[in-house]
Amino acid sequence: MTRELINLSGPAADAALTENSILVLPTGAIEHHGPHLPLATDWLMADLIARGIVEEAAAAGQDVWLLPSLAYTKSDEHSWAPGTFWLNADTLLQTVVDIGRSMLTTKARTIVFYNGHGGNIALLQVALRELRRRFGLRTFLTGSAMAAGDGQNGPDELGFGIHGGYAETSMIMHLRPELVDLSKADRWVPDHMAELEYIKFNGGRVHFGWLSDDFGPAGVVGDATGSNAEYGAELYAKAVADGVAALAEIAAFRHLPEES
Repeated sequence: MTRELINLSGPAADAALTENSILVLPTGAIEHHGPHLPLATDWLMADLIARGIVEEAAAAGQDVWLLPSLAYTKSDEHSWAPGTFWLNADTLLQTVVDIGRSMLTTKARTIVFYNGHGGNIALLQVALRELRRRFGLRTFLTGSAMAAGDGQNGPDELGFGIHGGYAETSMIMHLRPELVDLSKADRWVPDHMAELEYIKFNGGRVHFGWLSDDFGPAGVVGDATGSNAEYGAELYAKAVADGVAALAEIAAFRHLPEES
């Protein structure tokens, strides 16, 4: 049986979904990823990993369904670069709110955003509460470690492998190798930031606004030179396994403990 909801008829979807059904919505991006990676990098990761998760979770007996992915999202940090397509924050927020409202035509009451782009995280966190408050939905956000900026860093990335670096490039070399030109990869790492204690991309006490070309004309933050498909396959397998385990916990989650 297909796990893509849009492949069902309206009556079939009504019959298949219950109040315990989980709908998974991948959120990617179409944006600059340097000279070596396709514009579709974040969308490919979100869409293909989410598909793998839903397939394995459904095979394990979970009541989970895949929605069509969102490709155009909040990518304005790359708005300077040709080929980047992005929505304003208010447009994307209203889009996901409208999708949540549309869920009320079904019996399903749980939505999981599977995100492949770090620039979406803050906005989707706002959307979780908006959808909970306005429509009573059970709302969750998860995604690949690369999207959160805390994926495995390459040997010379100094913790800065957040965009177009070792992990992302390896992942696309596994998923769509024909779209990667590793001969154009280089090391683009802001070494001068490595010793900062408070100001960091991730995990620091001080956040800062940035555009991807703030760190050089390549618009990449990381070192893609050592990337390889074998490591990408490891990252993919871990992302799928983590996603299946997360869905099992989401299915069992309740805001209040069940009465004994």
